[in-house]
Amino acid sequence: MAIFVQQKKYTDKGGWKNIGRNSDRQDRYDLVLVFGSTDLLSGPSIYTKIKEEYPAAHIVLNTTAGEIIGTEVNDHTISLTAIKFEKTKVKTAAINIDECKNSFEAGYRLASALDHGSLTSVLVISDGQKVNGSDLVVGLQEFLPKDTIITGGLAGDGARFKSTLVGLDEPPKEGRIVIIGFYGEALHVTYGSVGGWDPFGPERLITKSEGNILYELDGKPALEIYKMYLGDYANELPGSGLLFPLSIRTGDTGNSIVRTILSVNEAENSLTFAGNMPHGSYAQLMKANFDRLIEGASNAAANSISTQEHKPDLAILISCVGRKLVLDQRIEEEVEVVRATYGQDTAITGFYSYGEISPSFNFMKCELHNQTMTITTLRED
Repeated sequence: MAIFVQQKKYTDKGGWKNIGRNSDRQDRYDLVLVFGSTDLLSGPSIYTKIKEEYPAAHIVLNTTAGEIIGTEVNDHTISLTAIKFEKTKVKTAAINIDECKNSFEAGYRLASALDHGSLTSVLVISDGQKVNGSDLVVGLQEFLPKDTIITGGLAGDGARFKSTLVGLDEPPKEGRIVIIGFYGEALHVTYGSVGGWDPFGPERLITKSEGNILYELDGKPALEIYKMYLGDYANELPGSGLLFPLSIRTGDTGNSIVRTILSVNEAENSLTFAGNMPHGSYAQLMKANFDRLIEGASNAAANSISTQEHKPDLAILISCVGRKLVLDQRIEEEVEVVRATYGQDTAITGFYSYGEISPSFNFMKCELHNQTMTITTLRED
């Protein structure tokens, strides 16, 4: 394995525990990914301890709606993955959304902060509440080199939707966005992003929207229409909205993306989503199909290695909080099918998010997704 990986899990009761086959050379590592619950990462002590263990590494931390390590899906834990590359260089940058006019500018400033020479891919971890993920992705795409692979996700906060935290070489904070740049031709980065939700009801035209706020469908108040389809679940909004995302189709391309509700505004009869709701697009409700959700995770893993002769060294799984709530007791099945695809030698880490960033397939542009399993794989020659 050209990429050396060390993985650990932290719990309040058990402290730190090594996971899988690990090297014990902390001073070797270039990058440490730390995915954890809000209560565990909100104080400075965890970061301080990790920095002591990995003094030479860039440390990226973010809160989640669930942590993935190996084939485990956990709550109220920390999933730590330390990475050492033999040939690949890593550079990082961070910004706070409050320092920018908007999320598009944040994408531009992050892209501009990286050296573009020999840059091949970036991993982006963003605040999940204060940042418009769609505009962030557009800003990154416009100002990064054309062929740069962009993947990542939005931090989570369980099913609370109150405060998401992200940090780079510091304790995590609200509003933070981190970009990790990977340099050199030795690193092979692949990706896959698949949902698995079933559409129901008619397509409706988005007749009034502003950014990620949806006001009208077919000229009628969006919240009223949404509640009509949800029935008893309408009393549990916005939380129940995770179970009924919207599929958004622009024009006649046939391509669609999925959007999840973040909040509702009863006074305005509007819905706020995790990504933009373009005026003139078509929206259709979706509902869960357990087997198709798990199949979607399997397909995402298969898509990520469809053009590769070798299995990846590391797979970073970013799946949506809505999938976790729907699958419930079966949630580890979507991670197990990824393991079955890659085999035992691929290290697996990840988290449950408020949005996933990736192209859906090869040669397609990067998008903000909701309700997908999105996988980024890394392998060095």
